[in-house]
Amino acid sequence: MSELVREYGRRALSGLLRGVVQIVMAFAVNLPLFILAVLSIAAIPLGAGVILVPVVFQAIRTVANQQRVWAAEWSGVRIPVPYRAEPAGGLGPFRRLRWLLADPASWRDLLWTILNVPVALVLGILAGGLVVYGLEGVLVAPWLSLFTDYGWGPFWPLDDWGAVGFVGTLVLGAALVAVSGQVGPLSLKAHALFGRSLLAPTRAALAERVERLIETRSETVDASAAELRRIERDLHDGAQARLVALSMNIGLAEEMMKHDPEMAQRLLAEARESSGAALTELRDLVRGIHPPVLAERGLDGAVRALALTLPLPVDVHTDLAGRPEAPVESAAYFAVAEMLANVVKHSGAQRAWLQVEHSGGRLLMIVGDDGTGGADPAAGGGMRGIERRLAAFDGTMAVTSPPGGPTVVTMELPCALSSPKTSPSSGTG
Repeated sequence: MSELVREYGRRALSGLLRGVVQIVMAFAVNLPLFILAVLSIAAIPLGAGVILVPVVFQAIRTVANQQRVWAAEWSGVRIPVPYRAEPAGGLGPFRRLRWLLADPASWRDLLWTILNVPVALVLGILAGGLVVYGLEGVLVAPWLSLFTDYGWGPFWPLDDWGAVGFVGTLVLGAALVAVSGQVGPLSLKAHALFGRSLLAPTRAALAERVERLIETRSETVDASAAELRRIERDLHDGAQARLVALSMNIGLAEEMMKHDPEMAQRLLAEARESSGAALTELRDLVRGIHPPVLAERGLDGAVRALALTLPLPVDVHTDLAGRPEAPVESAAYFAVAEMLANVVKHSGAQRAWLQVEHSGGRLLMIVGDDGTGGADPAAGGGMRGIERRLAAFDGTMAVTSPPGGPTVVTMELPCALSSPKTSPSSGTG
């Protein structure tokens, strides 16, 4: 019984606090943001809106994302993020403005911002008001009446209606507190469902998403087929050819052993060198499929080891509280490896930097250098391949590389992390 009372008390108090939070957020954040958004849109013809609109809309997205988190944590209502990916190649002020205003999710966020004010007020009062009114009925109203001339008082006889009212108020207040343990969570869930009706992707967005997934799946299948052909070609032209030559040398050495031992020894020495070369090629091939250091040390250790092999200094900063799933981890590693290889081959940089961190359910990788710039994913090559690899996991890549540099490549992959980390989080490779 005591456990049930504590559970109801926890629910009631939780509903009260969360209801107050929703009301405060609606009036102190949503309403001012809506007003700022309207004013900044009106200021676009004056030029100031070009700068203000992206700032305000990004702030609205931050608040909407927080609402998505609360809906999931408080009510178990999942609200997917519907925003369009940021275009590759970097965004100037006008391009960023066009990108934000052309996204239907931005306008749905704006509509939610103003409609959430009355909805949060009503549902927040339901979530927290019952417990407050019930506590007032238990702890304040009946006892206050004992010392006033209103209602029942000490001059009323115990068998009069005053005693009935006293007890009735206590019972009613306790009932309201008990009911609030159920009404609070229901009100919060209703608020979360309201948020999902505006903050979740629309059917058109979902259809666009399906088309994008079909496209990326097709590209992934093509990329996988090309990768298998490359592995087959490398095995046929490399390790397989060396193993055939090794077998022939050993056969000749067996025949020459009786007649020309010196020649047999030379053939065996060549066979030993061929076996070592074949083993090296097989190891390189395995590293190209899934590097052992990635399996052993995770993404954190793998990118640090990779940075140490480069002929220029690379500042490495990582902040990973665990490990992504193996396919995502592999895609992230090869994306970083390709970007660093491009730095060495094409940038003419004297220094590079690498940042890998996980935040908000997304793995963020930033590779930059102080080189000559001019990198363009549209030109094809390794960058285009990495863009396809990331797209298979719903990831994105944005490249900022003006002539003269610097070049900054920002890559994101949605993922969750598993085990806690045990390695340091920053350093220089």
